[in-house]
Amino acid sequence: MTFKYGDAVQQARVRPGMTVGELVNELGKAGAYNGGSLWQAVNIYERMLRDDEALKFFGLSGAMVPGGMGGIVADLIRRGHIDILVSTGANLTHDVIEAIGCHHYHGTADVSDTELCEEGVNRIYDIFLPNEAFIRFEEFLQETYSSIPEGSTISITDLLRLIGSRLKTGILAEAAKAGVPVYCPAIQDSMIGLQYWLFSQTHKVTVSAFADMPGLLDRCFEAKRAGAILVGGGVPKNYILQSKLMTESGFDYAVQLTGDRPDLGGLSGATLDEARSWGKLTREATAVTVYGDATITLPLLVAATLERLEG
Repeated sequence: MTFKYGDAVQQARVRPGMTVGELVNELGKAGAYNGGSLWQAVNIYERMLRDDEALKFFGLSGAMVPGGMGGIVADLIRRGHIDILVSTGANLTHDVIEAIGCHHYHGTADVSDTELCEEGVNRIYDIFLPNEAFIRFEEFLQETYSSIPEGSTISITDLLRLIGSRLKTGILAEAAKAGVPVYCPAIQDSMIGLQYWLFSQTHKVTVSAFADMPGLLDRCFEAKRAGAILVGGGVPKNYILQSKLMTESGFDYAVQLTGDRPDLGGLSGATLDEARSWGKLTREATAVTVYGDATITLPLLVAATLERLEG
């Protein structure tokens, strides 16, 4: 058997003062494991952002806003690098909490959760969030929902646009300013959804999940090409990838940042090559999965790509 070798592995070199982009390029020279995958991800992301005819999706799963990653997403929207955002309701809930002046706090995972509950503190691994934040959150949302005319029907994207229009900072605020639609197909699986349920007990306003579909699919049909950055998996990942199933072609660019394994059969760990079997990615699509903590891989991916675009 004759083996075909690729380029030789080069030993990475680091030095004081090097940029993020230079570091990622060194990882590319080594080209191994997830360091090599991160370099490939930057290459794909750069091509995607330079493609003016590509519809750019961004999927946001996991506790990214509590972990301090919300600002990166908001900045990407402001820079025009996201055309369509699909998020879990939890991330948007925490985005609103930050935008109304509340905070997530550094804590520890080595703690009695029973005592935290007694003290009115919620834990997201090593991040703490006091119950007081949800009291202010409820007041803000109930006031916002009350501005919707009685008897009206509103889509989830329009509901989130309304919320964002009443905020000055954060993901929803930047999306509202830029006219970027935010889809949250499982919004009832969040505090935003629970607050709407409370509102609906005394008001007649209908939130229609299916009202979002025409606008989303119209843009998918109109797009010559499409690309996606997928942070985590779950509903946002599937919602994004399935959106192209109705069209003649799938995604042309895709980068997935995940810490989940593919061999357990779950969507969050499923490879992007698996998505090709469904027709969600084109045969020629450039795609890569970077395994690791997204609070590490997402900032590196974005910083290195922006350095190439704006350097």
